[in-house]
Amino acid sequence: MPAPHMWSPRTPPPGPGEPSPATPPAPGPLAPSPGLPGTRVPDGLVGAGGPDALSGAGGAVVPTAPGASGASATGLEVSPHATVPQAAATATAALNLLVIEDDPGGPFTVSELLHTAGTRVRIRTARNLTEAERLLTDDVNCILLDLALPGRDPADELAALRHLLRLAPRHAVLALTASTHAERAAEAVRVGAQDYLFRDELDGRLLSRAIRYAVERKRADTAQYKLAESRLRAQENARLERGLLPTPLLDGSDLRFAARYRPGRSRALLGGDFYDTVRTPDGTVHAMIGDVCGHGPDEAALGVELRIAWRALTLAGLCGDALLTTLQQVLEHERDSDEIFATLCTVDIAPDGRRAELSLAGHPAPLITRAGSPASLLAYESGGPALGLLPQTHWPRRRVELGGAWSLLMYTDGLIEGHTGVANQRLGQEGMTEMVNRLLTTGLRGESLLEAAVTEARELNGGELTDDVAVLLLERAGPGD
Repeated sequence: MPAPHMWSPRTPPPGPGEPSPATPPAPGPLAPSPGLPGTRVPDGLVGAGGPDALSGAGGAVVPTAPGASGASATGLEVSPHATVPQAAATATAALNLLVIEDDPGGPFTVSELLHTAGTRVRIRTARNLTEAERLLTDDVNCILLDLALPGRDPADELAALRHLLRLAPRHAVLALTASTHAERAAEAVRVGAQDYLFRDELDGRLLSRAIRYAVERKRADTAQYKLAESRLRAQENARLERGLLPTPLLDGSDLRFAARYRPGRSRALLGGDFYDTVRTPDGTVHAMIGDVCGHGPDEAALGVELRIAWRALTLAGLCGDALLTTLQQVLEHERDSDEIFATLCTVDIAPDGRRAELSLAGHPAPLITRAGSPASLLAYESGGPALGLLPQTHWPRRRVELGGAWSLLMYTDGLIEGHTGVANQRLGQEGMTEMVNRLLTTGLRGESLLEAAVTEARELNGGELTDDVAVLLLERAGPGD
């Protein structure tokens, strides 16, 4: 079939008296050619009514049949006065194809095949992988690789394909070979190509379908991979969260337990906050809440280690200063940086439930609600520093009288560091106390109280809180409850 008439900026324009080929409008922001009623097709664009694409720089003008100057390259009627954007709106988006073969102008010509099939494809050609790497940009939709490139490794006939897949992991790849090498073609798909084509059986329609199929299959494979990766990450996060937020060991205790946790990042699953509650054989209930500075999987992993260490040490009989000193040693050995620290609040409630021992390591004091009294902060003036700040220090314990019926709210600073919507004011401990008292007057208790408190703090902040939030509530009912 004779090649269609085409010219480029490198081709001399028609001489005096020679007719200029009429060109239809083409999509995209293209400048009109001098003296021509149409517009110039961009580099390497093959259309339904257009010619072969050029291999290098420059473009091809798509002529139309005589008297059809008002027809577009896609066969749709376009007004001769239509603007380029109007014409572009009538055309389908073109794909970008990178062809890698050592003889683009040989007996097999991709542009001719695609032109015959009426497919809109922009073509770039490279003679080897070095040239291909320079032309490989994000807008390339598909790569057609000739497996018969010169310089092949005799020990690995698919070495070029493997190298290309490393260069272009996000691109669809078609392998091109002879029909006598069917086994090699099938192996190319097993290695990672989306499909294979036989050079001696190829026509325009088959090539067009193969390109679009490869692009869609690559998209599907990528989506499936991301879905599997997301599920795996969710499973890993769930395992970490089970380590951060365990089931309390309160068998035999008359205390009621509730907890809530919310990460400080939208759609996040992990944070550096952690808590735990256990009852030792002597009847003492030990509760703890802590916060590793920062939020993310690394901080979450460190929080899991500290929580597990706290439970093991507590069940082994350690408490107070001895317990916190050992936890600091664990932190110092497990943290990635000397700047990492953790705050901690521990409460040891006596078997009769009427008194407790409180230790604070750089952590805000709990909120206590006694029968007949509003909620208030437990006064504490002699707490110690956060774990990991000072190499040798002590954490004194303070005895607290709880009474017969009470509720104890332990929390991390993410709850009180949110804003209130008034200027740049933060909620703070006083604002949190007022909020909890207001919620208590509505009759909320237990998990409902915690959920309402965390939700209101988020709403006051105007969106997700910037830090992770964990809250823990222990309640002892009175004789009439």
